[in-house]
Amino acid sequence: MSDIMTPIPFGKLMDWIIKEHKTGSVFGVKRPFIADQKNTATIFGRSLETPFGPAAGPHTQLTQNIVASYVAGSRFFELKTVQKLDGEDLPVSKPCIRAEDECYNCEWSTELYVPQAYDEYVKAWFACKVLAKEYGLGSMDGFQFNMSVGYDLEGIQTEKIDRFIEGMKDASGAPIFTECRQWLLDNLDRFENLTRDDVEGISPEVCNCITLSTLHGCPPQEIERIAKYLIEKKQVHTFIKCNPTLLGYDYARRLMDEMGYDYVAFGDFHFKDDLQYEDAVPMLKRLQALADEKGLEFGVKITNTFPVDVKQNELPSEEMYMSGKSLYALSLSVALKLADDFDGKLRISYSGGADYFNIEKIVDAGIWPVTMATTMLKPGGYQRLEQIGRLFAAKKAPVFESVDAAKVRTLVEGAKTDRHHVKAVKPLPSRKINRPVPLADCFIAPCQEGCPIHQDITQYLQLAGEGKYEEALKVILNKNPLPFITGTICAHNCMSKCTRNFYETPVNIRRTKLESAEGGYEAVMEDFKAPAVSSGKKAAVVGGGPAGLAAAFFLARGGMKVTVFEKEAKMGGVVRNVIPAFRIPDSAIDRDVKIIEAMGAELVNGKEIQSIETLKKEYDYVVLALGASQPGELRLEPGEPVNALEFLAEFKATDGKAKLGKNVAVIGGGNTAMDTARAAKRNAGVEKVSLVYRRTRRYMPADEEELAMALEDGVEFAELLSPIRQENGVLYCKKMVLGDLDASGRRGVAETDKIIEVPADTVIAAVGEKVPSGFYEANGIALDSRKRPQVNPDTLETSIRGVYAAGDGLFGPATVVEGIRDGRKAAEAILGKGLAEDLFKLSDEKTIADRKGNLAEEDVTETDSSRCLSCSSYCENCMEVCPNRANIALAVYGMEKHQIIHVDYMCNECGNCRSFCPWDSAPYMDKFTLFANEADMADSANQGFTVLNVHSGACRVRLLGNEFAYQSGTADERVPEKIAKIIETVICDYSYLIL
Repeated sequence: MSDIMTPIPFGKLMDWIIKEHKTGSVFGVKRPFIADQKNTATIFGRSLETPFGPAAGPHTQLTQNIVASYVAGSRFFELKTVQKLDGEDLPVSKPCIRAEDECYNCEWSTELYVPQAYDEYVKAWFACKVLAKEYGLGSMDGFQFNMSVGYDLEGIQTEKIDRFIEGMKDASGAPIFTECRQWLLDNLDRFENLTRDDVEGISPEVCNCITLSTLHGCPPQEIERIAKYLIEKKQVHTFIKCNPTLLGYDYARRLMDEMGYDYVAFGDFHFKDDLQYEDAVPMLKRLQALADEKGLEFGVKITNTFPVDVKQNELPSEEMYMSGKSLYALSLSVALKLADDFDGKLRISYSGGADYFNIEKIVDAGIWPVTMATTMLKPGGYQRLEQIGRLFAAKKAPVFESVDAAKVRTLVEGAKTDRHHVKAVKPLPSRKINRPVPLADCFIAPCQEGCPIHQDITQYLQLAGEGKYEEALKVILNKNPLPFITGTICAHNCMSKCTRNFYETPVNIRRTKLESAEGGYEAVMEDFKAPAVSSGKKAAVVGGGPAGLAAAFFLARGGMKVTVFEKEAKMGGVVRNVIPAFRIPDSAIDRDVKIIEAMGAELVNGKEIQSIETLKKEYDYVVLALGASQPGELRLEPGEPVNALEFLAEFKATDGKAKLGKNVAVIGGGNTAMDTARAAKRNAGVEKVSLVYRRTRRYMPADEEELAMALEDGVEFAELLSPIRQENGVLYCKKMVLGDLDASGRRGVAETDKIIEVPADTVIAAVGEKVPSGFYEANGIALDSRKRPQVNPDTLETSIRGVYAAGDGLFGPATVVEGIRDGRKAAEAILGKGLAEDLFKLSDEKTIADRKGNLAEEDVTETDSSRCLSCSSYCENCMEVCPNRANIALAVYGMEKHQIIHVDYMCNECGNCRSFCPWDSAPYMDKFTLFANEADMADSANQGFTVLNVHSGACRVRLLGNEFAYQSGTADERVPEKIAKIIETVICDYSYLIL
């Protein structure tokens, strides 16, 4: 495929808008913002209904981008920068955007030719004015366009750029202005509210303001010359983009490190080469005086993006530009310096990590207009702007008097600890699933895909949100027999995959599960009837932990008589006997055990099984769910560490009165280490607990939640230490240093000669437990090279026929829900049938549409279901995050869910959709693609089609590497039914997509 975008003619765009609006959206924006025309601000002598909009970048490059932004609530548009280098002469590496968390890009100015860019902006000018009147979105004069030009005076003075500037100031002589005006006059009958007077009254004065963008390293004299030229010769209101490099390297590096961005690499080159602060202040004062003299407004735009090094192949370039959440504190720091030194009188336009959570405070500090990009590059896309619009609709329009330095200082200090801006302690997990996206029916719930037992999460969230806890619990029990345990301590991989991570925080699926269990338990148990035993065979389960209980539950459900043997006094395994009570109460475990009993399983406590052969004399099948109780080894010379599981068992048995001394050192960085350290901190007589790990906390294997709880409990992290010996109440460790990042993103470590002393009356080793190899060997089960049982991966059957292994005792310590997965897999293999079904019900489209683009934190007083985006019903991430609207959701007759197609001619291969597609795919390359013509199709490897004749339905199709002629509406074995329906739908219902 080509990364060259094809501008859409104005008439075609308007046809698209009119037809799509009838279905309830405009370029995918389903909730339009309606401005209060009486509550407007003024800047550059013009009205402004909201003080925000898209920054110069991917959202202001094409007409449809600008229109989508306007419909959603933007009223100030910083148009994408133009410069003398354009079109195919402009080198832009692709993909050029990564926005999963903080944002990086390697793009800069418009990828169109300057005359094309000009036409796009004029078309957008007309379209926004028309939509304002026709759909009642606001005043036709309630928005403003702001030119952005660069990058040196010579380039700005070229005929191409000069013509652009003058044409934006007065477009009356431009052919595109005449074309747009005439189309509207010729098609007035297609509008209900737009009149001839409205069209004829559209001003050709598109822009009277400009933002100057200069390249890094541009000398102050050049910047001042350009600004003077724009003020004196072009007579436009002028803002100058300033860079975070004004802060100095030391401040920027210290701030980034403090906020967790220590891995972001940048040197001091740009800080030394860029405009220096001591030069900037007098220059800005001179320019302010000049603008005042000329009767023009002057200010600075904060900030330009921040150049950093590419270290992990983030983008195909040597350097990339950082923006978004990590730029916020840096940008505000520049604003603070200028506000202080200019006594708040220097006007500041802002861009740098602004979003719903902070924009109100930015504007309240006197800094506006505010432009954004990163927040719109994430799921919700343009629709996020409508929520921001509502913020300002409820406030009096801002009036610029001064920038309040005190308020800006508060914002800077707050950003340093604000979780919306600091980096997470642990590297972000992948949100993707390890499968390619299908051409059709691609909507999935990432939470469900991330769950080892594939729970029907969106279904029970919906029921819980309606207060139907009994029904919700029944959905949970379909695949999960331990709702109380998993509702309390599940590692919740589902929440790591939740799309709302790209909004603010994941839906609290685990809490909702526990609420459903607690709310529905009594009703479910009252009606619970154990299935009749339908099998003539019996099964024994050895081990009453999560895997064993799950195996028993599903075997009993399937009609087999099953007995569980547990060597301890009660069922529950490591959850009952090791995990501290402050993590999970016995009452929660007891309820889950009752569910297993109610299903008909026989539970035998206090009986240890030693011989499988003896057990097989009475039972046809055996499931070994033994746990991983063999201690991991840690050698200290001298010193004898206590095993973590042994300590945790003693802590629980003695009610926190184990003999440890005052100082405890816990060695390890996993979840068990966190439990151990937190328990030790609560143990009687303990004053100090040190968690010793050879890397930093960022690279600890523990879940971030576990790590955070340990910190909250007062556990002290002794990082970059490798233990060597313990004597006289001291643990001696070698100091380690971090090395470079490896391919996985983890940093290596190297020893130093420095010795660090850690107070330690007791050392507890939490370095991983092993499977009970001795038991397996004694019973003749074949083991692998790591002394784990060899099993059939599809059935978990061991080398002994009829004997299965599951849970921690199979491959080592795992999660509760993985144990449930194994238990069910073994049960299904024994019974030879599935024991749970996938449950799906399409969510209400309007309900979910109303949630999209709305940022909302969890409300702990309510069931956290109203934030669920029901991704299995309406994913559409790729459509939402595409600035160009190049991914389209089609309503296809006869298909339950919307279908996504990619529109080739609108795509510039920015790659943003790859970041947010839950599949291991890039929709711009992997989804079924509509091409404008055969030439474009030949220039691509995508599977897709081009329509040769919209009236006859003649098409050219490429599928599975084969290209052929196809007649829409006819049967063709080469074209699957779903693909045929998609093609027919485009031709019949979405013909405006066909150029």
